[in-house]
Amino acid sequence: MDHAATTYLDSRVVKAMSPFWTEKFGNPSALYSKGREANEAISKARKMVADFFSCLPNEVVFEGSGTESDNHAIIGTAFANQARGKHIITTAIEHHAVLHACGFLESQGFTVTYLPVDKSGLVTSKQVVDACRPDTILVSIMYANNEIGTIEPIAEIAEKLRAKNPQIIFHTDACQAAGFFDLNVQKLGVDLLTVNGSKVYGPKGTGALYIRNGVAVANLIHGGAQENSRRAGTENVAGIVGLATALTIAKKEGKKESARLIKMRDQLIKGLLKMPKVILNGHPFRRLPNNVNVTIADLEGEGLLLYLDSLGISASTGSACTSASLDPSHVITAIGLPYEMAHGSIRFSFGKRNKPSDIRYLLRVLPPIIKKLRSMSPVHVDIKD
Repeated sequence: MDHAATTYLDSRVVKAMSPFWTEKFGNPSALYSKGREANEAISKARKMVADFFSCLPNEVVFEGSGTESDNHAIIGTAFANQARGKHIITTAIEHHAVLHACGFLESQGFTVTYLPVDKSGLVTSKQVVDACRPDTILVSIMYANNEIGTIEPIAEIAEKLRAKNPQIIFHTDACQAAGFFDLNVQKLGVDLLTVNGSKVYGPKGTGALYIRNGVAVANLIHGGAQENSRRAGTENVAGIVGLATALTIAKKEGKKESARLIKMRDQLIKGLLKMPKVILNGHPFRRLPNNVNVTIADLEGEGLLLYLDSLGISASTGSACTSASLDPSHVITAIGLPYEMAHGSIRFSFGKRNKPSDIRYLLRVLPPIIKKLRSMSPVHVDIKD
């Protein structure tokens, strides 16, 4: 129940990738047949991803991860457009791949506005437009939050930004949304969009960045002329084929799978909220189909995770990238929960192998664990306060 952290490889993805490890192993830059074979596979994969985005193939850049894609979008755009201004807008609940990239830019003389969100994790188009300045060059707002699952109004924000200043470049991190929603970049109105493989039953260490033609983005990696001279380095052919295959499957099956997961999501939310001193984090219905994030008062989330793990249940207290930290999630504190409550937050996220019986099992084993942990806890908060 931690598919938001990562997913396993779909068997169809494994099948598509396997020839490129041992048989079709050529360098795509080579002119002989093995190289041409690999180059053709990348070209085919690029067309598949372009179909997923509803864009042109030359607008797709393959990256080494979602984090690299975010960094390329934000840092690359900032450096390439700094003659027009040095102001960037984002939100307080972005993934650290965005927040830390923005922090780096602040050390380079850029100014960043971190927009607050409401108690459900939503930011409004009015907030974004009101934060714009004459020197604003970039806005980066995630499509769906990786921790609390809230879906942001990306298309509406894009429309209002265009009306405010069509020169402002708009990026969205859509890593969590890719397996469920239509990422037609024309309909969304974005200039840059990030996805990765490990959230859509594709390979880890893969990602893609949509860059609308005409948008200036500086390179982060320098060397050869790979990726139309946008990202140097010998291409990960197997990974690129796997990512394209996974996204194609997601586009075909995502709607049906989302409907199935929503039933389980709502079943779990209903069961959890029957328990005392449990609150739902994130928007009640504008949320990812597979995401349930709750705060269980008067206990430590890490202790709860260890008990659940001993019973065969995997979950998370925050984003996987910060799971080694004992600090409360920046997302949970951003939606207004106090420190004492933030430590009791836990995220469940489902995938293709989960069944309704898994929800029933979780709801059966969870209450005794909560009771035991609360009996040892020095914290006793009043939910009404």
